[in-house]
Amino acid sequence: MRAYAAALLVAAFLLAARTPSLVAQETPVHIGVLLDDLKLERWQRDSKLLQAHAHERGAKITVKDDEGSDSLQLQQASQLLDSGVNVLIVVPHDAEKAAAIAQAAERKHVPVISYDRLIKNAAVSLYISFDNLQVGKLQASSLLALASGKYFLLEGSPSDNNAHQIEKGHRLALKSAEGAHQVTIADQMWCKDWGHQDAYEATVAALKKSNNKLAAIVAANDDTAAGAIQALTEHKLAGKVAVSGQDADLAAIVRIVRGTQAMTVYKPLGPLSKRAIDAAITLAHGGKLEATENFQNGSLTVRAILLQPMAVDQHNLGATVISDGFHSADEIKKALAPGEWEKYTASRRH
Repeated sequence: MRAYAAALLVAAFLLAARTPSLVAQETPVHIGVLLDDLKLERWQRDSKLLQAHAHERGAKITVKDDEGSDSLQLQQASQLLDSGVNVLIVVPHDAEKAAAIAQAAERKHVPVISYDRLIKNAAVSLYISFDNLQVGKLQASSLLALASGKYFLLEGSPSDNNAHQIEKGHRLALKSAEGAHQVTIADQMWCKDWGHQDAYEATVAALKKSNNKLAAIVAANDDTAAGAIQALTEHKLAGKVAVSGQDADLAAIVRIVRGTQAMTVYKPLGPLSKRAIDAAITLAHGGKLEATENFQNGSLTVRAILLQPMAVDQHNLGATVISDGFHSADEIKKALAPGEWEKYTASRRH
């Protein structure tokens, strides 16, 4: 009997150790957000949207910028946890190293939402992102409709799980074209931290190796696309080699209008950020999440919400990023040289 009672006590202790500290419904939830490098337009947008949605829900929110540093991100996580946040939303700089953040949060009984990027091998409460396999498929298939020949795969950061999902999507989309000898993969390079400079240098090397005979560059995001197009411009090949991208940055939209970038992948951040904040508040109150699927994050399976991305090119700018208010027509026009926007809009009417 004593052994049975002791077992019950141990079980209760373990359950309590894993149960998040709940917030009373009438108490404002404090959400801590760890973002990766606010110098990038993408994360600036997420920051503003997350804060706006949190304020709409009456939650307190504190946003930290890790400036691309794993050690700083872990330090900021500790600061937020010590300050008493109820939930952490984390964009991991490194998918593997960020597991330490999730473990620190678990010790404090604070739920963690892995936002846009996956934290690997950690028991996060939710992974919310876009279908990154589909991102890669959209990039490669869009270029297949434009160019055949030698393809250069310009991938993202090797420490980011999204980059590996995107690369897998590239390979899947190109597989049948390779088999039909429509396409050959001339080379593949990964860009640390999705960096512009790495992309530029890798493209210069790929052009030299192929004797300037690349047909397409499957660039994983708009920053890597910018590096590739810089190299193509120097070789007088901009607009002649099809280049993909991701994030629908303003600079990428300008390149699409000018014809030096073939497409980008648009990921509506409004729904992503809203669902992340809603989920954070639900977790803080001990509610049930409406996760649509499960996702393998290495050694564990976590609950996930994966939203659908969309391809954007010259033909559907108005129906996607402009109609959604992601970029206004005036904003794009101001970023172009005089007459460029009028020339583009006139071409769309024919």
